[in-house]
Order: sequence, then structure tokens, then C-alpha cells
Amino acid sequence: TMKWLIVLSALVAFSECLHKMPLIKGKTARQALQEKGLWDEYRKRYPYNPMAKFVQAGTESMTNDADLSYYGVISIGTPPQSFSVIFDTGSSNLWIPSVYCSSQACQNHRKFDPQQSSTYVWDGRSLSIQYGTGSMTGYLASDNVEVGGITVSKQVFGMSQTEAPFMAHMQADGILGLAFQSIASDNVVPVFDNMIKQGLVSESLFSVYLSSNGQQGSEVVFGGIDSSHYTGQITWIPLTSATYWQIQMDSVIINGQTVACSGGCQAIIDTGTSLIVGPNSDINNINSWVGASTNQYGDATVNCQNVGSMPDVTFTLNGNAFTIPASAYVTQSSYGCNTGFGQGGYQQLWILGDVFIREYYAIFNYPRQYIGLAKSV
Repeated sequence: TMKWLIVLSALVAFSECLHKMPLIKGKTARQALQEKGLWDEYRKRYPYNPMAKFVQAGTESMTNDADLSYYGVISIGTPPQSFSVIFDTGSSNLWIPSVYCSSQACQNHRKFDPQQSSTYVWDGRSLSIQYGTGSMTGYLASDNVEVGGITVSKQVFGMSQTEAPFMAHMQADGILGLAFQSIASDNVVPVFDNMIKQGLVSESLFSVYLSSNGQQGSEVVFGGIDSSHYTGQITWIPLTSATYWQIQMDSVIINGQTVACSGGCQAIIDTGTSLIVGPNSDINNINSWVGASTNQYGDATVNCQNVGSMPDVTFTLNGNAFTIPASAYVTQSSYGCNTGFGQGGYQQLWILGDVFIREYYAIFNYPRQYIGLAKSV
């Protein structure tokens, strides 16, 4: 019995190393705007440009990603003030609205009040960030940040002073970036980097599980891999650049034919983009192969009756095939059916967003610079 006790206590110790950050699958901005009858007007005014955050070229006009729906709750300060944030592997800064912000988006979101925190330290540098969802400007500060049961001390983060109008329609208050310091505005050390530096995680990796449909259970696991979220082998793919989580894509295949990314391209695994995004001509080709018609806004619609007979789309990443069935790439709402393939890619750069990650559990190994992908359960 003594032997069994030792095994059991080892298992208990091991399970405690997984710090789980539950994600809520909430209402999307598209749904909120559709319900108010404002969606058509908004999408005209703020076209979808998911590449905004990947092209570091000054400021750009505001765009929308109206389909983001996963967010988790973190807290900042002593005593803790809570905020919901999008966990974004496509950017590297943490920021939240502040009491110094008068933008519309700050009126209907929670705001950080530094005067209420005894551990707050003013930094003074200004911050400005461009996203596919719009932009924010503000100031840097540092304080304790609690994420999934882990408290990072002296984390530098942004407090917004202005936010783009579209952000008023997003559920999350702010954004927590999980990419590398090399692309952080003001070269701020990212939250996960600090978790490693402060010895707060047992392994220097985090993993993301996004549940499909409306099911709960989505989460970011800091410091480990939750084997209940996937089946089969994990395929490890080396990063081609440690900026975003960027890897080599060889081709996109439908019914044995290469339909996009011919001759290879680069892809970014991005939890902060809802769709699979690529260069317009490639995306149009995929959408026509699966039988979708694209409207003036770039939304690709299909007849909901046809989903059962639509083909799989296979993404070959570093020599490995990852297949997405129609049931995963078509979203159904009361307004009809859309494919999850969006225009707006930039020079052979693709974004494999939530549509992809729902099918494949993603593991982000920070120091080794690898992404692991395994079939989601």
C-alpha cells in the first residue's frame, strides 16, 4: 500500500501544475449588432482587415473581427479588479480599459482604477496598438496580474485612454497577448514570458482548447498539456519566426487538388482571429471549390442544406495534413450559413484562427519555439 500512496501523491502533485484558465464562449459583436439591426451599417463602415495587427506600418483605419467569442477573466491590482480579456496568440501586449478613458468602448466595459490598487506602479510611457478589431492608445503601468490562478508580479500592461468605436460592441474588456516579446509594443515583457521568468509554471508552454458549437469547456492551460482535450499523436511543428506563432504551410488541398498556397506560404496560429484568413484570390478559390458565393462584404455564404455534402479542406503544415470538415468550417446562425474562410491575407501570409483551433488542440512551446497540434476531442 505504501507504494501506491507514493504513486498517488506523485499524480496529485503533477495535476496541480496545470493552471487552467476557463474561457467563456460569449455573444459575438456580429450577433450583438445583428440583434440591434446595426450590423450592415457597421460592416460597411468598418471593413474586415484581420491583417492589421500583422502589418507594422503606422496607424490604419479601424476594422472589425465581429466573430470573436472566447474570453477569460483575469484580475489586476491589490485588491484584485477583474476584467474579461481575449487571449490572443497573435499579439504580445496586455491592456485593459482605464478610468482615464472616455471612449464609448470604455463606457460599457470594466475600467481599471489605479488609485484602488496598493501595488500599482505608474510607468509613464505611452502605448498605441493596432488590431484587426481596431486600435487603442494609452499608458503603461505595472501591477500584479492574476491569470488562471497564477499571480505575475510587476507585470507591465497598458491602460487605455482611447479605444476605437468598434470595441464598444465586443464582449471582452481588453486583450492579453501570448506571442513573443520581439513584437510587443514598447518592448514590454509579455505575461507568459514573466510566468516563466518568475518560475510560476512547471513547463514553459501553454495550450489552447476551443470547444465547438456553444459548449463550455474552452480553456487556456498554462504550464502544461491537458491530455483529455485531444486524441492520437501530437505533431510538433517548428516556428519559422519567433514573433507571432508562425509556421510553414505547404498547400491547401480539396479533393486531391491544390487550391491555395501553391508552392508554400507562411501561416500564423492565432487564437485572436475568428476565421481562417488568406490572400483574396486563394480564399475566393477555396470558397468556390466548396460551393460558396461571396457577397460585397467578403462574407462567403452557402446553402445550409448543402453542408453535409461539402468537401473537406486539408491544410498541409510542414509536411503534415490537417483536415477541416464542412461541419467545422461552416457557421450556422439565424441569418444563414457562412464559411469560415475570410479574405484579407497579406502577401502569402495566412492566419489559422479559431475555425482551425476548434479542430486541433494547440500547444505553444515558448523556449523550444515549436507548435504542437493534435486532433481535438
